[in-house]
Amino acid sequence: MARADRPDLTSGAAGGPPSAEAARRAAEAVWRIESARIVGALTRYTGDFALAEDVAQEALAEALVTWGRDGTPANPVGWLLATARRRAIDGFRRKSALDERYAMLAGRLTEGEFSSGTADAPGRPDDLPWDPDRIDDDVLALMFTACHPVLAPEARVALTLRVVGGLSTEEIARAFLVPVPTVQARITRAKKTLAAAHVPFELPPPEERPGRLGGVLSVLYVIFTEGSTATSGDDLLRPDLAYEAVRLARMLAALLPAEPEVSGLLALFELTAARFPARTGPDGEAVLLEDQDRRLWDRSAIRRGLAAIGRATALGRGLGPYGLQAAIAACHATAPSVQETDWEHVVLLYEALGRVAPSPVVELNRAVAVAMAGGPQQALSMVDELAASGRLSGSHLLPSVRGELLVRLGRTVQARAELELAARLCRNARERSVLLRKAAALE
Repeated sequence: MARADRPDLTSGAAGGPPSAEAARRAAEAVWRIESARIVGALTRYTGDFALAEDVAQEALAEALVTWGRDGTPANPVGWLLATARRRAIDGFRRKSALDERYAMLAGRLTEGEFSSGTADAPGRPDDLPWDPDRIDDDVLALMFTACHPVLAPEARVALTLRVVGGLSTEEIARAFLVPVPTVQARITRAKKTLAAAHVPFELPPPEERPGRLGGVLSVLYVIFTEGSTATSGDDLLRPDLAYEAVRLARMLAALLPAEPEVSGLLALFELTAARFPARTGPDGEAVLLEDQDRRLWDRSAIRRGLAAIGRATALGRGLGPYGLQAAIAACHATAPSVQETDWEHVVLLYEALGRVAPSPVVELNRAVAVAMAGGPQQALSMVDELAASGRLSGSHLLPSVRGELLVRLGRTVQARAELELAARLCRNARERSVLLRKAAALE
């Protein structure tokens, strides 16, 4: 862990004694950075995904006690792995039928691969079960396992955040506004389902990866989307959740550089997150796109996003749904203002997106782009057709857009009714206040 781009997690660096708070910070830092590799390595060694995650959590809990008493070890990852392996060995020992595997694991441990205390194995202070400059395929296998099709979508999200993202059940519950026991139940059921289905811990065969990759990308998309605009609650953004999705997407892009949709998804995340600093005001109130101070946008994130979409395009296989959404985000990110945005190009991109990934939300967004490019009347006809289809029934998005179009057409009474309907349907307090403010302004 003694690399320049990794935190120095050894205690006593400033001459102070170990403390419970210092141990907690060190353990959390190691876990957030390395949890995917730790669980992946343990899964590979034990052959049991659920056991690997359980013993890793047990090792983390033990670290909070031991490191607070003895100080953080020079090789904290090795300490966690050795402790987790001992827990796994104890479990195998209790199951006499697994004596052979216990002997194999015990042999690995006694060969001196890691010490189990706060000091490192003699002569091997920096050894890890992976090259720290190379992302191991264990992480990729872990992502594919956590997002396996046998799991329900909400279970995939919870398991990915837990075992790949390193989030606690409390953090996941807080992010999605559900009770902690609900998250715990989802994770427990997911582990049992994977075990019952005998899902192996391995990369899917090359011919299966394109189909399975879509599930991984969709999980990251759900996580980021919830972080970028919360579906409910008092906050418009949940940046910690969104930035965790960005981190996982960066990891995935490093693992799969030849997959254009992975780079497209990363580009979409970077370009969207770049606007976060301007999307809320001092009191957390929502700031609409046309009112945002673009000087607050994160230019570094925009550059990273444009570079990622450039990599996706350079692969020469065409942009998929995420790449096309990233291209739309790039139009906004590079425009000096709403008025100077290339709305005609945005319309074309939405048309392309509607062909490869048709959905009512895509149609609604295309209507918004049409209104900006050519006026509200044609867009209103598109929205009315969408309303008649009933495909967005119950969503606040359709009456919100329809109300805006009616405002532009001068039909204020109808516009106010639509905006008030949108406010009643909206579950996010910040978005709802914007809709009510607009409706009130029409009185």
